[in-house]
Amino acid sequence: MGATDADSMKKKEMVHSPILTYFSVITLLSTCPPFVILLWYTMVHLDGSLLNTFNYLMEHGVEGFVNIWPKPTAIAWKIIACYGLFEAALQLWLPGKRVEGPISPTGNRPVYKANGVAAYVVTLITYISLWWFGIFNPTVVYDHLGEIYSALIFGSFVFCIFLYIKGHVAPSSTDSGSSGNIIFDFYWGMELYPRIGKNFDIKVFTNCRFGMMSWAVLAVTYCIKQYERDGKVADSMAVSTLLMLVYITKFFWWEAGYWNTMDIAHDRAGFYICWGCLVWVPSIYTSPGMYLVNHPVNLGAQLAISILIAGILCIYINYDCDRQRQEFRRTNGKSLVWGKAPSKIVASYTTTKGETKTSLLLTSGWWGLSRHFHYVPEIMAAFFWTVPALFDNFLPYFYFVFLTILLFDRAKRDDDRCRSKYGKYWKTYCNKVPYRIIPGIY
Repeated sequence: MGATDADSMKKKEMVHSPILTYFSVITLLSTCPPFVILLWYTMVHLDGSLLNTFNYLMEHGVEGFVNIWPKPTAIAWKIIACYGLFEAALQLWLPGKRVEGPISPTGNRPVYKANGVAAYVVTLITYISLWWFGIFNPTVVYDHLGEIYSALIFGSFVFCIFLYIKGHVAPSSTDSGSSGNIIFDFYWGMELYPRIGKNFDIKVFTNCRFGMMSWAVLAVTYCIKQYERDGKVADSMAVSTLLMLVYITKFFWWEAGYWNTMDIAHDRAGFYICWGCLVWVPSIYTSPGMYLVNHPVNLGAQLAISILIAGILCIYINYDCDRQRQEFRRTNGKSLVWGKAPSKIVASYTTTKGETKTSLLLTSGWWGLSRHFHYVPEIMAAFFWTVPALFDNFLPYFYFVFLTILLFDRAKRDDDRCRSKYGKYWKTYCNKVPYRIIPGIY
């Protein structure tokens, strides 16, 4: 993709005013790294209380914040390196089915090896076995968590610089280009499908094998830390962890479908996606469990089981939404949706090479309720694996609030992109499915 096409794409991504977009990008680049450290320090050292953090910063100011920022240590780098190399090896060497991704804007079709479930199972079995047989104690990870996050913040920032340079000098495909704005190129990314060599897909590694896998590893870590300290795992921690692991299991089971989503098929490899998956996911997404380590709650059997069932139901509905659309696409619109022939719109669009292609837009089943209904159960699932912390502090709910904002913004970006891509067909689709996320409301 040339600079003109890339610039056009960046303008389409400005779903807000240019000034607001610039302000948002600069704000996120400058505030996300220190927020990760503040969240960790508040959870681990200030009783999870925002008020305690506010009072500390008011008393000690910027110098106080600098003092609590842990320096990356050798053990932190060692843990990250061992984990990263292990996951990279699994991604490359474990067998998996050949899967083709969606056709890109320039007409390319990426090819993947679907071995996420195998990598997930091997990772958890290996990690738990290392603890069980006394080879490595995961409490070391928790005890050095601040140093690990600090190392990830700086290391991932350097990695994003590498991606920016690579996009300029050695792009992996024609799905690459500059917007002409160095800040946007760094933040949004240069390449859609960057690879090292022929087979190592960088976004699969950052998003799936490092980011999502670390979520599961840290969830288990928090459980083990509580067990080793207290001699038991509280039912609140057990419910929260089980729901997270069910969700992550669902993710890897459906990983090939994830490669058709905005994260992979539209958002380029830059700070937004890659730094987010390398740093934000291991810190923010795991934060409910991080909080529960030092704040165990006795829910009681009835409440614990009720939360667990409600959370699993939400995760299942989220999975079934994605499965329904994936099956609809796989069968070229010939699958049954809720026992009936699907309602659909045949939409044509033009690639950047001038080729005319068609897509099928599903307008029945879950996808007839709203255009992004699958976000509703995903948000509710996040609530259910957070609510075991109850309501003594707000901070455990930050991920839930963040996810809600993220998905509502993503729905708007996706709608704007599809409106530009499909034109009159998208208007017809919106008339048939008028609600964006919440049926009858929004």
